Amino acid sequence: MLINGPAYCSADGRIGVSDEISQLPQPVQERLLRLQQLQQTLQSILGQKQQVELEATEIDQALNELQKMTDDAVIYKAAGTLLMRSERAKVITELTDRKDLLNTRATILVKQEERLRGQLKDVQTKLQQDLNPVSPPS
Repeated sequence: MLINGPAYCSADGRIGVSDEISQLPQPVQERLLRLQQLQQTLQSILGQKQQVELEATEIDQALNELQKMTDDAVIYKAAGTLLMRSERAKVITELTDRKDLLNTRATILVKQEERLRGQLKDVQTKLQQDLNPVSPPS
């Protein structure tokens, strides 16, 4: 369930809602805004997770290529816009350390994603209850 455009941010930083949304009770408006914020945060987390996974894959490929080389092979690594000569063992250590860091970051992102999905589900359930109240038994 995506909400496109019910809320907007004015030039002075205040959050406003469209006319249709403003007809809803204040708690429902706040839940809709919360839902939208959670969706945006989840999209950001998913983007970060994808970037981390891509970098980890690139590091795996580089490590595989380095394993095929001899210890005295000439290795160059990027340092900004420069390529600098480096030792194979040093590059392997740097890449392994970076991969460990990325794995830790990926674990954190997965936990954040799970938490956000749970929060999204809760807010969606509450909104459905707000917007479709159960009729009392006759």
